[in-house]
Parts: sequence; C-alpha cells; structure tokens
Amino acid sequence: MKTELKDWLNSINLNKNNLMDEDPDNEREYTPFVINKIMSGHIDTVLFASEMNRSHFLSKRLQYDFYLNSVRKRKRFSPWLRKDKVKDLDVVKSYYGYSNEKAAQALRILSPEQIAFIRSKLEIGGKK
Repeated sequence: MKTELKDWLNSINLNKNNLMDEDPDNEREYTPFVINKIMSGHIDTVLFASEMNRSHFLSKRLQYDFYLNSVRKRKRFSPWLRKDKVKDLDVVKSYYGYSNEKAAQALRILSPEQIAFIRSKLEIGGKK
C-alpha cells in the first residue's frame, strides 16, 4: 500500500505511529525535501526543518525518526507556500523583454494608463 504525504504528516504531527516500522518499503516513499518544506511553515517546527536541511546526508529513516521523536504532538495545518501571481507581470515582461524581477520593479513605477497602453500594443487581433 502506498503511503501518502498526509499519512507521513499525521504520523509526525498527530498519532506518532512509525510508518517505517509497519512496512519496510515505506522508506523509499518518504520524501525528506517535501516534509522539510512543510515543516518549515510552522513556527514551532521551523528549527527542526532547518536542522534536517543541514543534515540532508542522513538516511531517510534517520530524518523521519528525528521528526517523529522531536516534534511535539499537535495539529498543524497550513497551505502549501506559493508565490503570488502579479497581475500585469507578463504584459511588462513581454513588452520590454524583462525578467520577473525587473518587470516587478517596473510595475511599481508604471501608472495604470501606461499599463493599459502596453496591453493595447501587445494585442495581436483575431477572435477573443
């Protein structure tokens, strides 16, 4: 049976059942990078995640055991961290040929009228 991400997180955060002891094949399914990223989103586990990032060379079992035995039992729910999409970033990027960073800087100084002008210059016509 395939162990899902929610099972790993519930095991670490809530029920403290060692999934690797239940089935030895589970060790291959454990993804330390993803678990570290999720655990870094909580104020009380960010230092544990930092320590595991520094100790990335440890086996998956040791990393999992560290979390299992170090993190206090508690409900932790957080959305996956994503970058916010900037509304007119693509328009400025294609008009000026800028990178994401430069386009974001340009958006801070462009007025809404200027952005509308740029948008009109990029329209190629045809059916919408």
